[in-house]
Amino acid sequence: MGTSMPVPNWTDRDTERARELRNAATPAERALWRHLARSQLGVRFSRQMPVGPFFADFLCRSLRLIVEVDGHSHDVQPERDTARDAYLRGEGYRVLHFSNADVIANTEGVIETIRTALQEEPTPGPSRKREGSE
Repeated sequence: MGTSMPVPNWTDRDTERARELRNAATPAERALWRHLARSQLGVRFSRQMPVGPFFADFLCRSLRLIVEVDGHSHDVQPERDTARDAYLRGEGYRVLHFSNADVIANTEGVIETIRTALQEEPTPGPSRKREGSE
């Protein structure tokens, strides 16, 4: 009697964990969010978004830009951050890191750095040769 529609290949997002991270935001993350929310820089950012097995503090999906605000845990596990950044870059994301202290003491400088990164176009991948062309 009719054909069944294929089920999309959805991956569950850990929205509960993302909510916990948003609710536990550091003062620096909250301060930066006041500047990134509501597309104030001309693009939409989301907070604590899952990207693969990781959570991005701030993610601009359209430009594949991740902004991380690093606290003490990043100081004691630099090898974890290196591996995380390698994974994210391998997935096509650019990653910016700022310390909590930078965000609090130099918010305008951080915003300007993000604004500059938003204006830089990601490096395009090499184009494929068309069949039959040389």
